[in-house]
Amino acid sequence: MIDTVRRLLQEHGRLHSPVDHLASDANLYDAGLTPFAAIRTMLAIEEAFGVEFPVTMLRRQSFNSIDSIVACLERLGPIADRQRRAA
Repeated sequence: MIDTVRRLLQEHGRLHSPVDHLASDANLYDAGLTPFAAIRTMLAIEEAFGVEFPVTMLRRQSFNSIDSIVACLERLGPIADRQRRAA
């Protein structure tokens, strides 16, 4: 999961330095993530993992670091499983 998040951040995050040089708890906004790039990254993550971030997770803190993104995805895991079974 973390490798996919890193790849998507590299592709869509427009960070100042390569994602693989960042610690998983590094502040992504300090590394150059803009609100627009955060949205692009969020959409790519939703598509890659087959989830949809609820409005309650659409906050700066949810995308503040790789760890925070992974934590959001882990919380969405059971929701995504239910959505797949219902489809």
